[in-house]
Amino acid sequence: MTANAPTAGGMAASAPSATGPAAPQGFYDLPRRRVWTTLGGVMVAMLMAALDQTIVGTAMPRVITELHGFEHYAGVLTAYMVASTIAVPISGKLSDLYGRKPFLMGGVLLFILASAACGAAQSMGQLIAFRGVQGLAAGTTQAMAFTTIADLFPPARRGRVSGVMGTVFGLASVIGPALGGVITDGPGWRYVFYVNIPIGIAALAVLGFYFPMIRRPRDFRPRIDYLGALTLTLAVVSLLLAISWGGRDYSWGSPVILALALAGVAMTGVFLRAESLAADPIMPLGLFRQPVVGVSLAAAALVAVGMFGATLFIPLFIQGVIGSNATGSGAVMTPMMLGMIAASMTSGQLVTHLGRYRFLAISGVALTAVGMFLLSRMGVGTQYVTVVAFMVVLGLGLGLTMPLFSLAVQNAVDVRVVGTATAMVQFLRSIGGSLGAALFGAVLANRFVPAFHAALPADVMARMPAAALARLDNPQLLMNPGALQRLSQDLAGFGDQSRQAAATVLAAIRAGLAVSLHDMFLLGAAVLVLATLITLRLKDVPLRHSNRPGTPVPAKAAAGD
Repeated sequence: MTANAPTAGGMAASAPSATGPAAPQGFYDLPRRRVWTTLGGVMVAMLMAALDQTIVGTAMPRVITELHGFEHYAGVLTAYMVASTIAVPISGKLSDLYGRKPFLMGGVLLFILASAACGAAQSMGQLIAFRGVQGLAAGTTQAMAFTTIADLFPPARRGRVSGVMGTVFGLASVIGPALGGVITDGPGWRYVFYVNIPIGIAALAVLGFYFPMIRRPRDFRPRIDYLGALTLTLAVVSLLLAISWGGRDYSWGSPVILALALAGVAMTGVFLRAESLAADPIMPLGLFRQPVVGVSLAAAALVAVGMFGATLFIPLFIQGVIGSNATGSGAVMTPMMLGMIAASMTSGQLVTHLGRYRFLAISGVALTAVGMFLLSRMGVGTQYVTVVAFMVVLGLGLGLTMPLFSLAVQNAVDVRVVGTATAMVQFLRSIGGSLGAALFGAVLANRFVPAFHAALPADVMARMPAAALARLDNPQLLMNPGALQRLSQDLAGFGDQSRQAAATVLAAIRAGLAVSLHDMFLLGAAVLVLATLITLRLKDVPLRHSNRPGTPVPAKAAAGD
């Protein structure tokens, strides 16, 4: 397989141009046994990164309680996603030039060190910074892992392999939330990060022994797109920070937000210009004009917005509105993830058997929109079993779409640029996830206070001290026994009615949180409806059976017929 190989999960290295140097002897020359041992090593690395993503969300309500940072709830995930988003195309491109193994093992090692630092964090600022480093490591690790999978298997066979990888993600997704809840309620949230250390060490050992080192010919001279990498980083960081901070840390019209937004737009323009002139760009702009690629990129990004909105904030609903503990909020994610596993494996098998993906993609995105709309119907009186049922619907929809957009892109472009094209899918998917986390976090933070005040009876609000009322402007109190004691002291002026007043305040906080989450999920449903409409334009293209250079692009993909 050439170093331009496609990636099963959408993250990949960018490829040399069609007129670039000869590809190295690659993964398609490996014996069958070596192929599967290589895949086994990659799966261990993937398990580590996937576990981290699913465990942390369950622990976040407890983290913000101890480190006092509800207003930065989404910041922990945003830092991780921004960093990993930047790392995907840059590390992928470098691995095309210098080989996969150094970057994969380096990513795993950095992930171990960053996990230890996250577990030792003493403030939300420190945790956000260390999660950024962890995101760089995770983006590098996953980019290399997915690129290697695509190196090993051509599109016509990759559906089944995606099912195998789905088991890794599924295993992490099923045990991660529940394990995160158990660890958070047991030894504490810090061990949610420490658990990555032994898994990472095991991954390093497996990769060191089994992962092959494949290099370019000695006469190959790499051309690195430094300007593209720099402007891409500045554009992504500026835009995502503007969205994350706007309306929460700063007003939307503040100089800070305006400066970040303008810098992001300006850097995006410089990046696009740089890519149009680069000899070997990180992101060839011509690929966007191919119909299958353009539709898949847009749909994958929008679906990611909805997915991250659900997985990040459902534990907050379970713990804050329903009143369950962290273990219970982790367990509610399990049915969703089981649905994702079953649907993803079924989708991969069907694509391999039928050679078609359009109907499955449309069905999956539409079902995801239905699941998100159902979540928006939840309120204070919603039962735990109802949440489980809605999550299953969402999981089935997400699972159907997971392997499809990357596979469609990989199959629609020339083999020599497949790595670059699929890196773009994962890049925009990560951008969508980051935007979703930032946007939904902003909606939650901005909607909670007015919803809480609207639910609080006027007579209670009038008699509460202003300082006490200000301390209630976030729902941390619902998950913090110490804050409940402070509330009782604040309401001492109610005399014999203090207990009743406390119950009224708690009910208003739950109502405010439920309303703000309702608005957030409803916004997610609207985004997914748009994704469904875009997916209707996706075209079926016959799946390619070879990864070797020279395999022609199907005429239907090029023409968009």
